[in-house]
Amino acid sequence: MTEAETIRVILADDHAVVRKGIREFLEAEDDIVVVAEAADGGQALDLVARHEPDVAVLDVQMPGLSGIEATRRIRAEHPGVRVLILTAYDDDPYIFALLQAGASGYILKTAGSRDLAEAVRAVYRGEPALDPSVAHKVVQQLTSGRPPGAQAAVEALSERELEVLRLAAKGMTNKGIGKALDISDRTVQGHLANIYGKLDAGSRTEAVTKALKLGWIVFE
Repeated sequence: MTEAETIRVILADDHAVVRKGIREFLEAEDDIVVVAEAADGGQALDLVARHEPDVAVLDVQMPGLSGIEATRRIRAEHPGVRVLILTAYDDDPYIFALLQAGASGYILKTAGSRDLAEAVRAVYRGEPALDPSVAHKVVQQLTSGRPPGAQAAVEALSERELEVLRLAAKGMTNKGIGKALDISDRTVQGHLANIYGKLDAGSRTEAVTKALKLGWIVFE
């Protein structure tokens, strides 16, 4: 591959040691060069605007601007830049929120160096790159038995239930949600029970995932 065909990458992760390791993995390849590193989502946006890389490799949880919002803005403001998520999180809400935000790939940090490099090449070519465990979750959603494009009728959540679910999606406990909304833990439990019933969900993760698909909540 010639210099003109070299894949230019920006890394964004709030751990310097992790960035160093990822950079070494990628730059061991002849066709990949890391042009800049960011410690948070806001920095990543600035560096994408400055360098216009081919691929932005982002973590999910970063200070200031999350990987989800950074992905959404990169894809909106720099549609030619592909986004590859490299993270330790394989929770359904993160996966689907990031894919909906426009990420081209989702790889876990347990992946080998060769797998990471191949993922960068795949998204650069405009192809999806999913970690096997992530791909399995996506296939499960697509083969759940519901016809393509069909949406089961779902009873709308009240404004208070949406507030509770948004805070639950951020990982807050019942006690934390109650404190934030100035209601009791028991009231929070009641709202969650109603939410699970309306969404036919058995857990917070399932409820958040369904609400994301319905567009009722977004990760920021």
